[in-house]
Amino acid sequence: MWNYYPDLLARPVPRYTSFPTAAEFRPDLGSGDLDAALRRATGDVSLYLHIPFCEQICWYCGCNTAANNKAHRLSSYLDALHREIALSGVRLEQSVAVRRVAFGGGSPNAIAPTDFVRLIDALTLHMPLENPDWSIELDPRTLTEEWGQVLGWIGVRFASLGVQTFDPDLQAAIGRVQPDADLARATDLLRRSGISSLNFDLMYGLPGQTLDQLEATLARTVELGADRIALFGYAHVPHLLPRQRRIDGSQLPDQAARFAMAAFGYRYLTGAGYVAVGFDHFAKPQDPLAQAASQQRLRRNFQGFTDDQAQTLIGLGASAIGNFPDLLIQNEKNAGRYRMLLSQDQLPAAHGIRRSADDQRRGAVIEALLCQGEARIEADLQHEVSAALAPFAKSGLVERDGDLLRIRPQGLPYARTIAALFDPYRQDSARRFSSAV
Repeated sequence: MWNYYPDLLARPVPRYTSFPTAAEFRPDLGSGDLDAALRRATGDVSLYLHIPFCEQICWYCGCNTAANNKAHRLSSYLDALHREIALSGVRLEQSVAVRRVAFGGGSPNAIAPTDFVRLIDALTLHMPLENPDWSIELDPRTLTEEWGQVLGWIGVRFASLGVQTFDPDLQAAIGRVQPDADLARATDLLRRSGISSLNFDLMYGLPGQTLDQLEATLARTVELGADRIALFGYAHVPHLLPRQRRIDGSQLPDQAARFAMAAFGYRYLTGAGYVAVGFDHFAKPQDPLAQAASQQRLRRNFQGFTDDQAQTLIGLGASAIGNFPDLLIQNEKNAGRYRMLLSQDQLPAAHGIRRSADDQRRGAVIEALLCQGEARIEADLQHEVSAALAPFAKSGLVERDGDLLRIRPQGLPYARTIAALFDPYRQDSARRFSSAV
């Protein structure tokens, strides 16, 4: 189904969960900029709360997280997060309606269920919630019955489990050992708690991984009934993530093998009845994500593909990123400095970038290519990318119809590389990003 053109995949590119990407963020934005952005917000907005703690740190992980082995550090972080919720909520106009709230990390269930309830209470008190959809990322290894009861009481319908692989040898190779029984138990617990859309995060390109091992993981995922599946290629960047040095890089599959795994995963999951959402996401036809894809309503934000139509996403917590129409702004990454700023009643923004009109139109093109597989291209951008786009057109991966650029079905694994042609910031991408597949 897919032809492999290594030269067209040689350039490392971002995942484009924002544009410009976080690699372009600068330290010249701060509390005042976030204050003004919050006060300008109108209409429907979404919230993202970051919990930068895990029970155990996995070797592959690129998230901003730390072990929750110091009770005082965790408690003081939650105190700061409560303060940020209050400081942010008071700046929002009455016209604002929060319709989606997502918890990520780290692992939100690294905190106690009672602490999670207190966060929900703080949001209810300080934020203009309008019967929001709640979603949460969870570590199945530490998911307890008490957590299930709390999720059911709050009404959380969307959850994501960090599965990665069911193979014990591969789990050991990446520092995430979680027996099949634990994953099955977590799945059952979440279903009993009212989760109607359950995502499994899976990975290919792991050290020593074979197609048979990938197939077994996909089969078990389908058997357990995941509603959504994110099948990511493992990004090995130990020069950026020192914890990845514990992974044996000499055993990693080469790019051709990674391409074969991605193609196999696509065939397997679509053959099992899942709808392809972009290149590496899949959903059951009745799931809201698949519905959004079929109705051309798919969007992309810091959580990946989404059916969320809100133009404003407010990030809360250390390293969380806020997405405003004309501004991307990130909180202080260091949890200690994050707590210090909030102890002084300062909004903890520390990095970001203003989105120029050109950034916004290029971002719209990139999002449309990744979400809808096609985009209208203005004449000056067509001229700019014409030479770079030619090899993709010659290989039958894209087609043009006037100002419409369309990625053909066989061009799907090249979507991020094609989108990157419209990104003028990509001058040193080899240093910052990983393989496109």
